[in-house]
Amino acid sequence: MDLVCLHHDAHLIVVDKPAGLPAVPGRSADLQDCASSRVQHDWPDALVVHRLDMHTSGLLLFARGIEMQRRLSRAFAGRVVHKRYVAVVSGLLPEDSGVIDLPIAADWPNRPRQQVDFVNGKESITHWRVITHDVASTRIELEPVTGRTHQLRVHLAAIGHPILGDRLYAPEAVQVMAPRLLLHAAELALTHPGTGLPAQFKSAPPF
Repeated sequence: MDLVCLHHDAHLIVVDKPAGLPAVPGRSADLQDCASSRVQHDWPDALVVHRLDMHTSGLLLFARGIEMQRRLSRAFAGRVVHKRYVAVVSGLLPEDSGVIDLPIAADWPNRPRQQVDFVNGKESITHWRVITHDVASTRIELEPVTGRTHQLRVHLAAIGHPILGDRLYAPEAVQVMAPRLLLHAAELALTHPGTGLPAQFKSAPPF
């Protein structure tokens, strides 16, 4: 699984993570090879700012040093980093675009699963737009406003359109429709923490 560096400078690094590679080390020995360890091999001052699910591919951002990590973390927390994903979901969505506003919390007895939880869940908002569709599936763009764990996967499953290849939230018939989770982090747009200028990074979905 090749990790491709798309951009690096004195302040940040952007890589294109393949599906199946963890963003950070896992608990077991077979999950120690990850995006962060590979990036830190070449740039020892690289620090994690955000994460992608292991089975999600696409853009992953690292900070160079603690001050850049603070600035970028504040930007993510302040919801001023624009994130766009592409996914292929089961079925045909009833509209051309919409918003999913469903609170999410951990499903503790079934970790790492998350769930819609109207009592204990945190606010979770996802904007979606149809790109194209065929007989049994729809390709969509997703723009999460919040950044909850598994948010896009949980939201799409909750509205009856799970992502193809999702072994955690989709029924078996949808799981086998794709060899991997068809979810890709395609765009990041932010204010560069070093220059103060707009910065945009893109990655075409490999599916």
